[in-house]
Amino acid sequence: MSRQLSFDLPARTALGRDAFMVGPSNSVALAMIEGWRDWPQGKLVLLGPTGAGKTHLAHIWAEMTGARIVAGGLADLDIAVLAVSPVVIEDAEAVAGDPEAETALFHLHNLMAAEAQPLLLTAAKPPAQWGLTLPDLASRMQAAAVAQLAAPDDAALAAVLAKLFADRQIAPAPDLIPYLVTRMDRSFATAQRLVDLLDRAALDAGRPVNRGLAKDVLALDEQAQLDLD
Repeated sequence: MSRQLSFDLPARTALGRDAFMVGPSNSVALAMIEGWRDWPQGKLVLLGPTGAGKTHLAHIWAEMTGARIVAGGLADLDIAVLAVSPVVIEDAEAVAGDPEAETALFHLHNLMAAEAQPLLLTAAKPPAQWGLTLPDLASRMQAAAVAQLAAPDDAALAAVLAKLFADRQIAPAPDLIPYLVTRMDRSFATAQRLVDLLDRAALDAGRPVNRGLAKDVLALDEQAQLDLD
């Protein structure tokens, strides 16, 4: 049998409100995003582990408000221009330890407060754990309201797997998602990794995306994670 070639084609990720799967792990955070006009001092820190849906919620909010999304390179931007409209700072904890980036975020925060513009920041950890070295910035970030995305329950994990497969235009076998949910680590990051591995394995071997392929991929992924420890 000839081997099917695998190409790194980008998955088309759906980031609209209709594609957001709501469950106990994210319903409160979604409500806070949709109620952004009531944020104390016009700012919110959205917390959650990798793959929990922070970026998806940030895009939902940006669509509602016309916000600009900034992911890295904050010190290189014109803060005065940026501050005149709503802004999302993705992975905000990455500024910690970089004096120029911390200063830029400090000035952006103050200018946006003066302009009465809302500010959304996403992060994996609470601001007190970012390691900020600029005291005034640390105090302002720690005073922000927080919305927490929790680890997914079975229903949320299944919904996210279904969405990840749909983003890649993959139609998995009907019993595959329940099979994965009971055997994988309970995180959205693991769901992303497994769907990527299944996609690549199916292309490489010319096999359908089903339980047989998943069994092989889960075994290889478990060994890979052990090798990393």
